[in-house]
Amino acid sequence: MPPKKIIIDTDPGVDDVLALLLAFSADPEELEIALISLCFGNVDVESSLRNVVSMFYVIDLERRWRLGNGLQTGFTTLDNCKPVVAVGATNPIEGAVLEYDYFHGKDGLQGVHHAAPHFTPTEMWKHLFTYSDSPDDSPLAQLPPNFKPSAIPSHKEILNVLRNNPPDTITIVTLGPLSNVALAAAEDPETFLRVQEVVVMGGSLALEGNVTPVAEFNQYACAYSAARIYALTSPSPKSTMPPCKELKPYPQSLPRQLKLTAFPLDITTHHLLSFATFNEVTQTLSERGSPLAQWVNHFVSATFEYMKQIYVGQQPQDVNISLHDPLCIWYAITAEKGGWEINEGVDVRVEVEGQWTRGMSVIDRRSKKIEQDLEKPAKLHDRGGWLHKGLGNRVRVAVDSVHKETFGQDMLKRIFKC
Repeated sequence: MPPKKIIIDTDPGVDDVLALLLAFSADPEELEIALISLCFGNVDVESSLRNVVSMFYVIDLERRWRLGNGLQTGFTTLDNCKPVVAVGATNPIEGAVLEYDYFHGKDGLQGVHHAAPHFTPTEMWKHLFTYSDSPDDSPLAQLPPNFKPSAIPSHKEILNVLRNNPPDTITIVTLGPLSNVALAAAEDPETFLRVQEVVVMGGSLALEGNVTPVAEFNQYACAYSAARIYALTSPSPKSTMPPCKELKPYPQSLPRQLKLTAFPLDITTHHLLSFATFNEVTQTLSERGSPLAQWVNHFVSATFEYMKQIYVGQQPQDVNISLHDPLCIWYAITAEKGGWEINEGVDVRVEVEGQWTRGMSVIDRRSKKIEQDLEKPAKLHDRGGWLHKGLGNRVRVAVDSVHKETFGQDMLKRIFKC
């Protein structure tokens, strides 16, 4: 069976980088990462790019260190396929421009570029991600050898991957705001719907939000893009599509509905990494000189410290980091093996403009009868089309997994090959 080919769309902060490392630590038989698509979100898109380039640089250092110490080099997916890295959306589609809250620090990785500058390559490579008629092959422009830079915008690279592969062979895993995938879907919805599945870290159904009382960060950051992508799951996308000045409506007739699996805070919050587990796996490696363990220790330890400040009376060893983004990658790796509880066909909609509710996941909690006859129109009292089988979204919602108790340790053991 060939490996699952994926695109990862991300705004690299702390848990995004852990998710990327988990993806690249997969066996070549499990995953092939075709594209890393970058978006604004946790930080601006330039910081996102610097974080990803630094990650590839550290992976290269780590593999050399492991080889010199007689250890398995790991990250063998990069031997089979060097992913393209492309830069995408810098701002939300419509709605107010995001004000960064810097939960992950101003650089997205808790100041690691300042605290440990030897893990950040010189930035003579930036222009390689910008279109030019004369390519620069000078030594100063060289990047780590384990990925390929692209000057093409992310959403166009997403469409290129989908066009160049058979239908139903590409999975897109989104770890940040959905701006890039929304741009791709708007530009060429038929090509976009060649995707096998879109896995979304986003939203909150029964749990409180993490950026406002009701909104999860990714959906809040670009609510219009989330609403438009969710609408593609509907038998009638226009029934849930918000009016949007910046992007045109989808065609009246689309080839099929999108398969979208959402990982809201309701499930991701409960898949945890403890301070003790992190130290148990990484401390000795860091002391032995592992570049990856030392690099990751800078921003993960700082995140535990930051969380201590948020939660009154808690010490770093008493708090846990929720592995929101890594869980989506773990699903991509293990979905076929089972162990996941998924609710099918949930009508999840995204509020785009509410003064207090932007980015909120809205579901119908009423116990009213649903009209099953597609030939009949929606009833007059059915405001919003919540009570008709032919209207509304059809989202797959992940609600639980068998991995809760061990996921943090399992993730680290894969990444650090121990």
